[in-house]
This record gives sequence, C-alpha cells and structure tokens, in this order.
Amino acid sequence: MMACTDVSSNRKHYMGPESLADLSFRLICTNLDIISSKDERGYRILHPGIALPSGICDRIIEFVQKNGTGDVDDYFISIFKNNSTKLKRVKIVNCSLSDESVFTITKHKVAELELSECGNMTELSLEHINANSENLVSLAFRGASTVIPPYLKDDEDLPTNYSRRGYVLKAPNLRRLALWYLRIPATEYILLLSGLTSLTHLDLSYASNIGNLYFHKLIPNLVSLSLYNVNVSASCIRSICHLKNLRELDISQSNTKFGEYAFPNKTLETLIWGLPNLISLDIGGTNLAGTGVAEKPDHPVEKDCQLCDIPGLTSRVNKPLQFLGLYGTAHGACRRRDIPAKVIAGDSNEEQILVAARVCMDNKPDLLRKVLSDLYHVFRYETCKHMDQALCIVLEAMEKHPSERHIQISGSATLFYIVKLKEENGLVVEMKRRIIGSLLAGMSAHRDEDTMMRNGCLALCQFRIPHDVMWNYEVLVRVLLHSAQNAEPEGFVQRIGLYLLNSLACKVDGKQKLLLGELGCVPTMLRLIEYRLKRRIFDDVLEVAWSTMWNMTDETPSNCKRFLDAQGMRLFLGCADAYPYKEELLRNMMGLLGNVAEVEELRPKLMRTRFIDVFADMLSSDSEGIELSYNAAGILAHLASDGENAWVIERPARTAVLARMVVAIERWDLSTERNINYRSFVPLLRLLDIYHTPECQLWAIWALANLTKVYPTKYCILVESEGGLEKLQRLIEDTRPYARIKELAYQVLTQCQLAGYREKFQSLTSPSDNECSAQSS
Repeated sequence: MMACTDVSSNRKHYMGPESLADLSFRLICTNLDIISSKDERGYRILHPGIALPSGICDRIIEFVQKNGTGDVDDYFISIFKNNSTKLKRVKIVNCSLSDESVFTITKHKVAELELSECGNMTELSLEHINANSENLVSLAFRGASTVIPPYLKDDEDLPTNYSRRGYVLKAPNLRRLALWYLRIPATEYILLLSGLTSLTHLDLSYASNIGNLYFHKLIPNLVSLSLYNVNVSASCIRSICHLKNLRELDISQSNTKFGEYAFPNKTLETLIWGLPNLISLDIGGTNLAGTGVAEKPDHPVEKDCQLCDIPGLTSRVNKPLQFLGLYGTAHGACRRRDIPAKVIAGDSNEEQILVAARVCMDNKPDLLRKVLSDLYHVFRYETCKHMDQALCIVLEAMEKHPSERHIQISGSATLFYIVKLKEENGLVVEMKRRIIGSLLAGMSAHRDEDTMMRNGCLALCQFRIPHDVMWNYEVLVRVLLHSAQNAEPEGFVQRIGLYLLNSLACKVDGKQKLLLGELGCVPTMLRLIEYRLKRRIFDDVLEVAWSTMWNMTDETPSNCKRFLDAQGMRLFLGCADAYPYKEELLRNMMGLLGNVAEVEELRPKLMRTRFIDVFADMLSSDSEGIELSYNAAGILAHLASDGENAWVIERPARTAVLARMVVAIERWDLSTERNINYRSFVPLLRLLDIYHTPECQLWAIWALANLTKVYPTKYCILVESEGGLEKLQRLIEDTRPYARIKELAYQVLTQCQLAGYREKFQSLTSPSDNECSAQSS
C-alpha cells in the first residue's frame, strides 16, 4: 500500500531492451509444445525428461498471462501435475481455472498465492489451500470471489461448517492476506480471522460491513492495514488506534459519500496520536484533511511547530509522513502548501498524479480510472515533464487491468500523445512492442467499444505499419476485421481501421497475405462495398476496400480465387456502372483484376462478354496518368496469352481488342512516373514468351522499359535476378516479334547495363541499324 518515494524507480525495467531470459520465456509461452503435449482430453502433459524449478514455472505462468498467449485454465495448469515441476510464487488474474487447478497448485506447497478475478472457484479451493498451507506466507483473493461464502456460521448447505470447526483459514505462517468484496456479517470477522495471529498485512478492501472490529485483539501484529472503500466509522478509527505497530494505513474512498466524518480534524488527530509508528497514510476521498482552517488541538504540540495546512497532522510537522494519500480529498487538500509528508498522492500537479497512479495500480482499479484520466489531460493540455515514467505507468495499468474498459480507454488515449511525441526521437524496439502489445490487448478485449478502437487505431498510426506490428500481425488483423464488420458503417472507426488494414496488406510476403484471406478479409471488404453500392454512397472506404483486395491478391492465387468465389465480379460491374469517372476507384479495381488475370486457372472465369467490354473500354481512358489504361491492357494481355482457343466469346472479337490494345500502348509516354509497386516481374517476363500473340509481348516489354527507365535503381536488378536479360536477348534475336517490341527490349537491356550490369552483359548484341531506323519511322 505504501507509495514508492520515487515513481521512476522501475524505469529501467520498462525502458531497457528485453533480456535473453524474457525472450526465452516468450518463445516457450507462445509455443507450449516445446515443453508439453496434449492428451486426448486437451490437458497438457510435460514432456518426459524435462525438469522445471520454481523460478521457471512461476515465470511461465506469469508470461502466459502477460503476453496473452492463452488462458491459464485447467488444461494449461495440468502441466504442473508433474513431479518434475515446482511452483513457489503463483499469481493468476482474470482466468478461468477451477478448483481442480487450485488443487494442482497447492500440492506444490506454495509460499505465495494470488487468485484474483477467477470466478470458477468455489469454497472447495479454500480447503485445498488449507490442506497444503504449511509454507504459505501470502494469500490474496482480489476482485469478486466465490471462495468465501456470504455466511460462515450455521449453514448446513456449506461443504464445511466453519463455525463448528472454529476456523475458515488454517495457515499458521500466513503473513499477508487480501480478501476483497467480503459480504459476511460484521460479527463473522472474528471467525474469519481466527487463528491468523501471525498476520502483518491485511487488505479488506471493498468489504461491505466490518462494524467496530477489534483488530488489535484478533491480529495484534499488523503493520499494514488496507480498508479502501470500506465504511470506517469513527469508533472503528479508535479501535485501529490500538494497533501500535501499524506503519501503513489506507482508509481512502472512491466515493466521497462514505468518507464524511462529523469531526474530521479531531478524528485525524486521534488517529495520528494513536499510531506513533505510522509512516504511510491514505485518506483520499475523505474529508479528514479538513477545510484548511486550524482548530485548537486536543493534544499538546511543540512550541516551535511550523505551519500545517492539514489541522489533524499538526503533530507530524517535525516528523513528516513518508507518504500521504490526498487524491480526491474534500476542499482540495492536495493543493495546500504546508503538508507534513515527503510524497503526496493527489491531482494538483503531474508529480502527484504519477504518485497516485503508482499507489492505486494494483488494488484500486476504480480509482485508477480517474487518475489515468487526469494524466491524459496533462498530455493534452500541458507539457509533461516525466514522460518516461508516465509511459511506464500507463502501460502497467493497461497490462494489469485488461478487462477495465475505462482504464483501457484512458490509457490508449494517453499513449497516442506519448507515442506521437516520443516517435520524433525514436523508441527502442522492445518499448514499441510493449506499447503495441498493450494497445492490441485492450482493443481485443473491448473491440465493440468505439472510443477504444478509435484511440488504439490513432496510436497505432504513429508507428511504421506493417513493419512495427509484424510480430503480432494476426491479432491486429482480427481486431481490424471485426471493426470493419461491426463499427458504425460510415463512422471514423471503420474508416481508420480500414486504412490500417490496407497498410497491413501492403509490403508483406505471401504468408501474411494468405492469412488475410484465411481470416475473411475478402468477404469483409465485399460487404463494405455492397453496403455503399446499394445506398449509392461514394467515399474513401469504397476506394480503400478495393485497394486492400488489390494488395492482398498480389501474387496470391488463393485470395484471387476467394474474390471470384465471393461474387466479386458482380460488385466490380456494379461499381464500374455506378462510378464510371472515379479514376482512383477504377484504378484499384483494375489493379485487383490484373492480379486475378495473372492466375492461369482463373482466367477462364474472366472470359465473359460483359467483363471484356469493360476492360476494352478502359483502354481508351483519358484520365490523368496511364494507370487505368495500363491495368486494362495488362488484364487483356494475360487473357489473350492463352491463345485463340481460350477466347471463347464471340464479341468483342479478339483481333479487335488486341488492335485497341496496341493503339492504347503506343500513346503512352515511356517516361511516365508510376503509382505502382512490382515485387516480381515473373508475370511480365512470362508474357515475353508469348510469340503467338505479339500484342502480349508489347504490353510486357513496354512495362519493363518504362519501369527500368523511370526507376532504374529499383527495377533493373529485378530484371536481372529473375532471368529477364536472357529472355530479352532471345526476344531480340527471334524473327517473329516486330520492330517496336525489339526496340523496347533493347532499351531495357541498355538501362540495365547503365545501372551496373554492362560488364556482365557486354557480349549481348544490339538490333541492326535497319531495325532501329524502321522503328523510328
């Protein structure tokens, strides 16, 4: 409970590179088959010959939760049934394990055990703990728990009659105990705490009613007591004052209604005088700090006592507290000047907010939401002085509370501003991964929350996509596809999510493109398109949806087939008819169909009169640039490359279409800059071998000549590496291609030589003078 006096004390842990040990644990936890196998029921069994000490077993459980690689359930915990494993310190939060797993864990005689927000456990788990508690020094059930029943006495339905046997917990060496949200009657706390005389730390946060509990009689050795969000009466305060060894006390509230005391200054003064060893006190959300107006103290004070703006703490002016929690106190106590405490949690400045976040990080998620909102406003409206500490705190909060919607929303909003500022100077790789991982975890857990998705997408846009997210590519794709399908149809979240999805389809290899197809990207894009087509909505989503499919079908035949199987050509015709002058849209559509046309087994499905008419009409496009006409010619070139027998339609005639192709190609400027990115020339080079249809060769060689002329550094090496120079030489030497084709082929060779390949290919011959002059005419 006590605040750390230096909120940056853990900075190196978060800001440095990932250790070799952490990398190893990450590898194991994402590939559990390395150490175990599944039986026929799905339970994991440790491989024979493997022995795992407690340091490794404890970290495996930690990393599985931290990295979201799976649920810590009964199937996973079964790994530790093996006698070759050893558990010592186990912390499991928000997982679905049951009493069966608790039995497995406790058989290890663990020293520390936390099972928080695990709703499948029953009272039986408590009996497993009692039966194996000889080494147990720390036990925590935080969050709503079904382990402690609402009644402990005289209930015959209970599996164990606690009243008859005289105890609930039997752990003779237990030092630390946290039990949240207890609903037992005040009179039953005596039974609950019976026999736990060794306790030094007790946390009963969110308890419904503790009455006037005599802590000093039940657990006299307490040094730390947390009663956060517990209705602590003035008489209970007097009882607490008997705990003379108490060093840390938390009686703060998130709801100020329960923090009202009739005589706040007197009550606080009584508490301070009664606890001489107190060094940490949290009274946030109460009125115990008073109004700031001094009252005559009941106890004598030193003559030379300095000023104190919290009347109840006057006696501590010369012996200030190490920590004082004043977040949300009445009358703005944290903004006062003279406060006898070295570290203060509050909301008056950045430092106090960071301390408050650190203090409520683990045990006060409801208050943490408010603190993170304050921190967000620091970044939005002020200049943050401790950005690294703020970044670490936000990430820790998001990682520890994935199910808390407001924490995720506030955290992601703050991350947007932090990343935007930090990326100017660069972030270390591991920190990028941690930020992105936190964002993705929050977006996955709250993918139907528009604000979370908006914040997450905006923050992710600050990174290099897809480069920075390749390690978690699938998770992001799944989140964005869900958003595309379920977000407001014409809203910002759908739009920005689609832009990210399109970026993920760019500049990735076949494996990632295949994954996009397997996860349903094509039908998702087609649904977006159909929605807009039916409602005659033209927007950037329509264009980007086609662009995404264009990118994901590049050199990926299976995705091309998915497009055709999902009736994509019906929507192609619909968009072509509805928006005949939308050049960007048409370019994206034709680029996609260019990828489809490169797949031999799919070309027959494009051989329809309606489709060919559209392709042929786009040859004569007079739009700025050549992309639309170029893509149309490319599609037709691939279709024509299969020969006359493959042209199974009567109209338009094959010869007429090819003639129109030549006219279009000859009017293109060879120096035109392109909005296109080839990663392979294999489809183009294939067409150079189509001697039966020189029009196919013309389109391919024009494309190579243009690209190597305008972008020689990028594309000349691609021609050489894929065997293009040899093909060009054979084409020049063959008698069948006509002069214009040979002229362009020679230009490509020349460009490649100028780009650095002259020595390697100096023996290559050039066309005769007659051929050159004929071409120029």
